[in-house]
This record gives sequence, C-alpha cells and structure tokens, in this order.
Amino acid sequence: MTPQAMPSDTQVSLSDAEASLGDNAAIRGPARLLVLGGGGREHALVWSLAREAAVKAVLVAPGSDAIGDEPKVRCFPNVSALDPAAVVDLAKRENVDLVVVGPEAVLAAGVADALMDAGVPTFGPTRAAARIESSKAFCREVAEAAGVRMARGRDFAALEPALAFAAELAAASGSRGVVVKADGLMAGKGVTVCDDFAAAEAALRALFAGVSDEKSAEQTSRKPKAQPLVVIEERLVGAEGSLIAICDDHAALALPPARDHKRLLDDDEGPNTGGMGAYSPVPDLPDSLSATLLDVIHRPILAELARRGAPFRGALYAGLMLTPEGPVLIECNARFGDPELQALLPRLAVPLGSLLYGAAQGDLAAAAAELGLHGRLLPTTGDAAVAVVLAASNYPENPRKGDAILGLAEAAAAGATVFHAGTVRDAEGHFRTNGGRVLAVVGLGATLQSARANAEKAAECVTWTGMQRRHDIAAKLPPATGREASAASPSPITAADWDTAGRATGDSADWEGAS
Repeated sequence: MTPQAMPSDTQVSLSDAEASLGDNAAIRGPARLLVLGGGGREHALVWSLAREAAVKAVLVAPGSDAIGDEPKVRCFPNVSALDPAAVVDLAKRENVDLVVVGPEAVLAAGVADALMDAGVPTFGPTRAAARIESSKAFCREVAEAAGVRMARGRDFAALEPALAFAAELAAASGSRGVVVKADGLMAGKGVTVCDDFAAAEAALRALFAGVSDEKSAEQTSRKPKAQPLVVIEERLVGAEGSLIAICDDHAALALPPARDHKRLLDDDEGPNTGGMGAYSPVPDLPDSLSATLLDVIHRPILAELARRGAPFRGALYAGLMLTPEGPVLIECNARFGDPELQALLPRLAVPLGSLLYGAAQGDLAAAAAELGLHGRLLPTTGDAAVAVVLAASNYPENPRKGDAILGLAEAAAAGATVFHAGTVRDAEGHFRTNGGRVLAVVGLGATLQSARANAEKAAECVTWTGMQRRHDIAAKLPPATGREASAASPSPITAADWDTAGRATGDSADWEGAS
C-alpha cells in the first residue's frame, strides 16, 4: 500500500518545492539509488526518494513487500544487506549512482567500506567511523576528546569495579539514579535506567552473567578481554531530543529536531524499546539552538573522528537530554533515527537525494548551494508531524509474528502516511505482522496538536491480535524555548553564546527540564 500524505493548509508539496528551487536544481542528484535495509526507516527513505523528480529508480535490498509497492521501486529480497560482496555486486550490476545505508548493523558489518573500496558513492560511514554508535565507550572517548559535554560516566570490562562506580554515583549528593548501558549495538534496547543502586546492581549482574551465555559469547567473541562491556553514567533529568545531521567529513546540515518516545507504555512506563513514536518540531529545541548545537556537538565530533583517521560521511544522530543546565549529549548514532525519520521526511521541503549524494562525495556544501540552501537547517513545509508506532504482541521481549493486520485501507483513507517496519504479505495478499515494531502511522497538521489528532484518528483504524501502542505521543508538549530562526537564515545564536562547560548562556539558557 502506498502511503498517502495528509493535506494541510500550510503544506508545500515536494514537486512545488523542487520547482521553487529552479529547473536545474530539480534535476540534479542521483538517478539510480540503492537503499540497504527493509524496516520502517528504510520505507520512509524510499518513499521520500522515489517522489523526487531527479530519481528514476530506487533499488532496495532486501526491502519488503510494502516497500516494493512504492513507485519506481524494485526490491531484491535475496540480497542480504549484511553481505558486503553481494551488495557490491548488486550496486555494480545495476549501475547505481548512490547507495544509502539504513540500519546500524549494516555499517558495523563493513558494507560501506566494501562499497567505497569498489568506488561506489555511499551515504553511510565506514565501520571505523560507525563505532561512534557500535561502541558506547568509544562514543564517550571521542566526545571527551572533542570537548562535547556528556553525563559523568565510565566504561568497565569487569563487574566489581562497575558495581563500585555505580554505588558511587547512586550515593552522590543530588543523585537522580544510575544509567547502565551495554556496550555494542542493542537496537535501542541496551539501556537500563535505574532509580537506585539496587536496581543498577541487578542490571549489571544480569549483563555480566549474560556474557557467559552462548548468544552473548558469540556477540563478544571478537572483543579482546580488556574491551569494555558496559558504560555506567549518572542519570540526567530532562526532556530528550534528537538532532540528526547529514555530514561529509567536516560539514553538517541538520534535519529538523525530533523527539522520540522509548518506553513501551503511556506515561513513559514499561521497558525500553527501539522507539514507540516521535514528533517534530520540538517546542523546547528551537531552530536557533539546533543550529548552534551543530557547532558544539556534530562538527567537533566530525573533526575528532577525522583526526583519528575515521572520517564520517553519513547521518550523525545526536541524542540529547535537555537538562535545566542546558542540552547534554547522551548518545550518538551513525545513521538516521527510527522512528524519528518517519516523522521528519514528510516535513522536508527539499529533495534529499542530491544532499546525500553530495555528502557521499565529500562536498555537501556544493550540493546545498545548488539547491539554493543557506544556513545549517533543512527547510520544512511548515507542517508538524506525529508518528505513532504500532507494535506486535509480546514486543519487545519475543514479538509474535503472523497476526493478520486489519484497517490499513481505512488508515490511508483517513489521510495517514503509513510506513511498514515489520510486515509481510500472505498468499491472499493481506499484510501480517513480521517483526517487533510493525507500522508507523504518521499524521501531519498545521500544529502538533492537529498532527497528533490526525495520527491518532488513523492509528485507531488499524488493529491485530495483541497489538500494542502508546496513546500519548505528543500529548504533553513543553513550552516553546528560546529564539526561533528561519531554516534559510543564519542562526542568531553562535558558539560564543556557550560557556566552556557547554551550557547555553543568555536567552538560550531558559530550558524547561521534564522528568
């Protein structure tokens, strides 16, 4: 089923946006693309790229039944995105202009390295640069060297020192608790937020005990004994935010900010997940501050990675905690966020393909100039977007597959954009659940309130046995913070507005912390 964008009074279609950029800008960029992956993020990428006038064909490996329904799209279900040789062969055989890597596991497998070695332009960092996500300890090391503020923390390879440090953090004056992070790729679910030392101790003992399990032993078999297994940090209190930038070794161009919801249940209850919903814009993360964050987070990290011989070309995701003292980096990802991207792409008023192509070739600035872009933020249609994730029964522990999905046509008729993350079409042509997070239902509107109402209306149309979802995505919005700036204008806030501790000064220091 092809997703349908919701109309609104403020929306500008992509074709209109391309036309406004000029005839030449509308036809520049890659004509044939290969997208690696088959989840909801990749469906959103394919949906967005296939709408661009310059794009003639979008190939996807492995893709999915729903992705294959998009116009201009052809899926290769027998090609594993984790197989470097198979991906290189496909890219060469199909004469693609650009490969866009979706999932983090593909980056960790070195597929981008193989493509670059074969001379194929690739949007996605090398395995060395992608360690900014695949190792939380490495992320902390890079951030510290780059002067980027993170929560107080350390990494550990042994249980007893880890317990001692967790006890120290829990006993510190004003402590809000402890955060235990498994080092490595955990699909967004390797973090345990602990209110006290007892909870942290239980999490640490379970994590270290798991190293002896067959599955964990396989995952860590290539790690030297001295390498960390866990990162322990102080618990910060505040609202979270995501700022994703398209990067080309040194330059960064930001997508609009977004806010993800990690917990499974309403009111941030239940276990952590890969993400149960997202919205954009973020009232307490205004464009003006977002532009500055590129200067104090993304660009220093890019410079430090380049200094280490691991230049980064791809999507650099900064997960932020908006504390009363200012924004703090809590994690980096080496790819687009999921489900943030599902909420972001319907808002963009500029074709994405040429920017990804420019970044892959190391000249993002030239690609942006050809599109007539100025400043450091991508322009939007003016609409707000809310994405509500629908998850399978027993997610996240052991998601059940094979349940019949009802109401997709009704959701489309309600005007929703529906991205498929974990579905499969059965012999009768009906979609069934085939993963943990199954769908993302996206509503657009002139305000976040109207976008949420539209997303909720469409999500209510969809059901299957045991379906899980939250009903409070974007329900409680913080007050707007700081000064706004047009996406096409230079930011009125500069790096000089920040003190050496990484705190905002002046107007931008007025942050609203939320528990």
